[in-house]
Amino acid sequence: MSSLSNPSRRETQRRNDWVIAHWLWRNFVRHRLKFIGVAVAFMVIEALMLGALSYLIQPMFDDVMIAGDRGSLYWVAMGMAAVFFGRGLARLAHKSVMVIQAEGAVAELQTMLLGHLMRLDQSFFKLHAPGILIERVRGDSYAVGGLFQGLITGFGRDGAAVIVLFGVALWTDWQWTLVALVAIPLLVLPLLWLQRLIRRRSKESRVAAANCSNRLDEAFHGISTIQLTGTETRELSRFQSVMREYVRKAVRAAIGHAAVPTVMDFGAAIGFAMVLIYGGMQIIDGTRTVGQFMSFFTALGLLFDPMRRFSALSAEWQTLLASLERTHGLLQVQAKVTNPPAPRAAVPPRAQADVTFQDVEFSYDAEPVLRGLSFAAAAGKTTAIVGPSGAGKSTVFSLLTRLADVTSGQVLLGGQDIRTMDLVQLRQCFAVVSQDTALFDESIRDNVTMGAENVSDAALKAALRAAHVDDFLSLMPQGVDTSAGPRGSSLSGGQRQRVAIARALLRDAPVLLLDEATSALDAKSEAFVQEALNKLAAGRTTIVIAHRLSTVRNADKIVVMDRGRVVEQGSHAELLALGGAYARLYAIQFGDQPE
Repeated sequence: MSSLSNPSRRETQRRNDWVIAHWLWRNFVRHRLKFIGVAVAFMVIEALMLGALSYLIQPMFDDVMIAGDRGSLYWVAMGMAAVFFGRGLARLAHKSVMVIQAEGAVAELQTMLLGHLMRLDQSFFKLHAPGILIERVRGDSYAVGGLFQGLITGFGRDGAAVIVLFGVALWTDWQWTLVALVAIPLLVLPLLWLQRLIRRRSKESRVAAANCSNRLDEAFHGISTIQLTGTETRELSRFQSVMREYVRKAVRAAIGHAAVPTVMDFGAAIGFAMVLIYGGMQIIDGTRTVGQFMSFFTALGLLFDPMRRFSALSAEWQTLLASLERTHGLLQVQAKVTNPPAPRAAVPPRAQADVTFQDVEFSYDAEPVLRGLSFAAAAGKTTAIVGPSGAGKSTVFSLLTRLADVTSGQVLLGGQDIRTMDLVQLRQCFAVVSQDTALFDESIRDNVTMGAENVSDAALKAALRAAHVDDFLSLMPQGVDTSAGPRGSSLSGGQRQRVAIARALLRDAPVLLLDEATSALDAKSEAFVQEALNKLAAGRTTIVIAHRLSTVRNADKIVVMDRGRVVEQGSHAELLALGGAYARLYAIQFGDQPE
């Protein structure tokens, strides 16, 4: 059974390698061929200079050092100088060209990966930690740079050097050349075994590197919690554990790499010894000159170095494939939430932007979250959603904005299934303020405008004033251009919330989604911001998720959820009079048992 499965796995691996190679050619190599051609031309020039160097060794010994020909001394010396000068320029030229192409390819791949990842739905990010993804985008993608600076440069420079120097060696004495290379066939099987070992070790090393990046991301993201709980030693120990694993696997991969040129050195040792014995006997007999032998020995010495590097290219290719296999696989992940190929529904006007959930079912994996959820939020009215934790309230927003798609049922906006609408246009219909305010390490201005074009200073100032952001801007060193810090860390919780509200005000979308929008504010700020939100909600469809029932008393309709279903709906007074789930929640919060 194993004899069949192993060849089958190897055949599958070969097919996958071919797919990745074709992907590399199509996306990163084909449009760079003219630059690669220029670089290879300079590599050939460098190789020719090596050949000329080994060729000049014979007249240097026979004509200058032994025969004492002064005329030959000058042209040999000038020839040597020209060889080193030409080699240096050629090397600088091809390295410069290939560095430019390598860095450009890495940047293209990282941009491609980030663009792809940002289009994936939220279920993907629930399964993949940020640190892992950072390593996949940053760490693994550098392998494509190795394609240019390692593989292509190696094939071009070392391949040309091998051909040129092999030609010089054959020209000098073909018999010596065959004797020197007699050990090469013995190296084939060890090199093939090392290739497979390096591929496996390199893949393990990349996985371990991703785990290290993830631990760092977790530590820095939760640094305040770590310090408050006094778990610095624990976190350091966890990082040391994954780091030890990475070092162990990286060392094993590096040893595999180092073994390839070592195997070639074994072959070189046998070859040098045999040709020294065979050629030395001919020189002693007087059938060959010292200059011939030195020219050949120089060519042979220069030949084995590029041959050793050339043989290592197979290991480098396996390492590159180990990284790019992960990268290519990541690019093959398909988003579950996709844009309809031909959007049929138009974005409804503000006056018609009512929201309806019709018998919606939704689950994360096998765990149901919503079970036949049905309710309507009238256009221009405020609908509040309340209920205990885990009732599925936040999932309503995710489905409405298509961060996830329903398992069954329909979500309608303006009477149209949101899955038939253009995804970008759909999301432009919503302004969202959540309890987990997402700010970026950019200026307050950039966090409010979020890339919106043609935002006038008057509109920006009005949004900042309405959200009471300008209350604290005067305390900032650069005003609205002050950096919010990593994840908004330069601002307090209430300040971050007000910046998010200013963003929603400026967005001026037909549907307003509020998830505990005033939860981080003190009583005074909450009153100001609530007033601003009331003005913003006028004429818009507003859906509010609330845990504090005091914030939703004036909602036009309150929807009470429990375990993914609507159990009650009505106004605040109606639900209190009903004496059911809402009345019990109200009594728990305010200590007033309903009658």
